[in-house]
Amino acid sequence: MPLARSLSVTSLSGLEEWDEEFDLEDAVLFEIAWEVANKVGGIYTVIQTKARLTSEEWGENYFLVGPYVESNVRTQVELIEPTNPALKRTIDKMNSSGCKVYFGRWLIEGSPYVVLIDIGFTAWSLDSGRASCGSFVPLVCRGLTVRPTMRVLFGFLTAWLLGEFAAQCEQPAHIVAHFHEWLAGLGLMLCRQRQLPVATIFTTHATLLGRYLCAGNVDFYNNLAEFNVDKEAGDRQIYHRYCLERAAAHCAHVFTTVSQITAIEAEHLLKRKPDIVTPNGLNVKKFSAMHEFQNLHAQSKSRIQEFVRGHFYGHLDFNLDKCLFLFIAGRYEFSNKGADIFLEALARLNYLLRVNHSDVTVIAFFFMPARTNNFNVETLKGQAVRKQLWDTAQTVKERFGKKLYESLLVGQLPDVSKILDKEDFTIMKRAIFATQRQCQPPICTHNMLEDSSDPILNCVRRIGLFNSSADRVKIIFHPEFLSSTSPLLPMDYEEFVRGCHLGVFPSYYEPWGYTPAECTVMGIPSISTNLSGFGCFMEEHIADPTAYGIYILDRRCRGVDESCNQLTSFLFQFCKQSRRQRIIQRNRTERLSDLLDWRYLGRYYIAARHMALAKAFPDTFIYEPQEASQTAGFRYPRPASVPPSPALSRHSSPHHSEAEDNEDDERYDEDLEAEKDKVNIRQPYTLPMKNKSIAIIGANGNGDKVTSEKN
Repeated sequence: MPLARSLSVTSLSGLEEWDEEFDLEDAVLFEIAWEVANKVGGIYTVIQTKARLTSEEWGENYFLVGPYVESNVRTQVELIEPTNPALKRTIDKMNSSGCKVYFGRWLIEGSPYVVLIDIGFTAWSLDSGRASCGSFVPLVCRGLTVRPTMRVLFGFLTAWLLGEFAAQCEQPAHIVAHFHEWLAGLGLMLCRQRQLPVATIFTTHATLLGRYLCAGNVDFYNNLAEFNVDKEAGDRQIYHRYCLERAAAHCAHVFTTVSQITAIEAEHLLKRKPDIVTPNGLNVKKFSAMHEFQNLHAQSKSRIQEFVRGHFYGHLDFNLDKCLFLFIAGRYEFSNKGADIFLEALARLNYLLRVNHSDVTVIAFFFMPARTNNFNVETLKGQAVRKQLWDTAQTVKERFGKKLYESLLVGQLPDVSKILDKEDFTIMKRAIFATQRQCQPPICTHNMLEDSSDPILNCVRRIGLFNSSADRVKIIFHPEFLSSTSPLLPMDYEEFVRGCHLGVFPSYYEPWGYTPAECTVMGIPSISTNLSGFGCFMEEHIADPTAYGIYILDRRCRGVDESCNQLTSFLFQFCKQSRRQRIIQRNRTERLSDLLDWRYLGRYYIAARHMALAKAFPDTFIYEPQEASQTAGFRYPRPASVPPSPALSRHSSPHHSEAEDNEDDERYDEDLEAEKDKVNIRQPYTLPMKNKSIAIIGANGNGDKVTSEKN
């Protein structure tokens, strides 16, 4: 799309030359979001994983601000007394004025301080006339429903917090306030309207109007410049929220988005071009043993296989050793997340596997939360039957072992026909009869409250994938997020992902895409699209993403049917891979995790904060922008060894000889290839903490931000 890149290009070239040195002793950072210690969506992951790096940079002067949710605080936060005197006076003043504000440490990596505001209590105080915080809130709340009113109140209270803190500081402090999404946007607007001494940053992780338009099956990206944004927002009854988001973007000293494709969207819908693109990262943990993640994959896969044995009891006529586990997870947005074309591609894949007489079975898991009232009885029964069969096998094994031991003690070889007596056969026959099943294995693991109108279930009925014995593709819809305490599938999300073979995320609207990023960090191949921030980022930095297990689906220049055919091709080629090829691909995928480490990507947030300080406090921090130049980028080359995908190899079918596999092994040298890839990744960034009174921020020849001292 013809749009000039934002000042901070997402290319990583030249990052090792950055010299970010600011005097932060008298600066304080407040990061404000509705998802601080309150898991709702992807912003929670951004803030949680970034906290360690930000805490290292700002130390005791870093505070996260969010809503007080008692159930979350009990398990995630340690309440303590404020350590900052000015902040303690601020919280005491707000508490005495009818608010209820809590302070503590968030029990995550980095242990950042959190300021949590009890919005419900404050709303009650306002209604009862006990709060002395002015009459502004009731005015802006008119025309909004209850939930947006609470978000508006949250924004108002954060502005009050920042203003009170600035007033309580004995010396003028350099305050940076970073607001995430429209839910906190009112606080930013009030900071500027009241001319508070605060440097403001606004980050949009997904535009509100963009999400609604894409959910309505609109040809979004080809018509970005044509939308009447006010009319579209009004038609979808989100006009008040849209105005808050747009105003916050325009009021901020620095406006950022999480990907280049969201920057394009924001320029057209919010009418402001982002100052900087801040890609989302993760905390990457490397194993001391290079292939330890492969062992974790095998362990988690065996646990998934146990669930599958119970779910498909009575119809377990496929080989689990030749079974591939695919999954899609995230917010239940049927079209935006690409569940629609994933299901259609699964139907076409089922046909291809059957006509090619493939012995591979694909089990596709859907993890999207929906309204349910309990577990499906048939699903629970399957796990009970599996456990009963296991107990029966253990009983027979113990009886067999005892008789075998006694026979060997007397120096006789056992007579197998006598060791297993009639009672043993009776026990085993009863167990076999218990596995008889008249119905097909269930599609959904829960009882859906809206079964007849559920998009996934209706699509399954249309394509006719009912887990029959003839189908090579099976579907399991789990309408809840995973939990290690579940009686059905007791696994955390991370454990489950590690046990799968492929994550499929063919999203139409995905500003960044944490699910494929998490797969990459855990060494699991994934399918993304060129309409997701993650997909575009990987296309820019990898010469051949497919070779590294990152399949990029084209949803920008192709129609739905063409994209579906391409997805089917990806899935079919993946099914044709040998086990050896999948292992090679997982090794390559895991090596890409350095690209997504906050140690690299966190510096874009650092640059945004320094840019905001320079704009808000020009007497202390000077910002001299320069036009960013287009760069060739930082790219992994295509691996020279054996191609991991049959689409690029000489094998035309999954049936090939062991000799060919041995030849491939000789062509593939894991250690040599890993060393070549390491050349393309710089060492992780170490935060310098030197003091400088004045700094100049500019851009080097590659468009990257650099700082220098001004004496």
